[in-house]
Amino acid sequence: MALPMNDMDRFQAAMPRLHAIAYRLLGSASDAEDAVQDTFLRWQAADIERIEVPEAWLTKVLTNLCLNQLTSARARRETYVGQWLPEPLLAGDPMLGPADTVEQRESVSYAVLTLMERLSPNERVVYVLREAFDYPHRRTAEILDISEAACQQIFHRAKKHLADGRTRTEIDQDAARRIVEEFLAAATSGRTEPLVRLLTDDALAIGDGGGKVPARTKPFEGALAVARFMRGLFKPGKAKRAIVGGSPGVYATTANNTPALVVVLDDRVIGVMCLEITSEGIAAFRNQANPDKLERATRQWAADDHGEPLLIAF
Repeated sequence: MALPMNDMDRFQAAMPRLHAIAYRLLGSASDAEDAVQDTFLRWQAADIERIEVPEAWLTKVLTNLCLNQLTSARARRETYVGQWLPEPLLAGDPMLGPADTVEQRESVSYAVLTLMERLSPNERVVYVLREAFDYPHRRTAEILDISEAACQQIFHRAKKHLADGRTRTEIDQDAARRIVEEFLAAATSGRTEPLVRLLTDDALAIGDGGGKVPARTKPFEGALAVARFMRGLFKPGKAKRAIVGGSPGVYATTANNTPALVVVLDDRVIGVMCLEITSEGIAAFRNQANPDKLERATRQWAADDHGEPLLIAF
């Protein structure tokens, strides 16, 4: 049954916010799109005239759909090949959602999305709705069918879990590019020492190949181990060209509001490496190479002009 135009308009007006909520909750753009589509089907079947506050109704339906997905996703990730990382979103992607405050920008950062895997589904919902969308605890409590006091306790617990695993640092676009350029210069120097100087002592390097492309199943830990890995990663070689099918271009940009390297071959994004920056140096590299998680990034990349690459790899 087709919806009246005003009802369709109301849903379309809510879609950007729904997509941004779902992405933060699920860490997957494709899953977020599915959740919003399922929300639309329920909106289409509902007695809309009896819905007093459409925004609240849509948010509750979407959140409950995401809660179901989060529960099943935990089981799927137990059998995931290698390290699991979120699906990255490149600069300008509307699914990144609101970015007016530090809290909003941080809630969609690659580091925080990765850390949110530690949270229970309810903790993730409460954290996302409060930090990124400024939902009162009363409204979130109604969505989860819990008391407002319980919602506040869950929020403080979620904040503590996330604070234990990160250091907040804001980086603007120009600074992000300088950091990426400095890192690339060190990584292609052929020496380990320049890289070590850029890293924190407890630096980490994680790759997600999803069993589709080669990726180490365990992270590299410590500045020296990470530096050696990065030096080898950017060292030219015929074997690497054979594996990826050519010599990709490496660009500096941002992904999920953090400095990133985007690796592109024949107009297809084959890797997005997000850098976690602290006042002490680069604390982590999180590299998404699973082609299933780069389809949206490829579409976004094709829609923008990026100029010449900083490096032709391999």
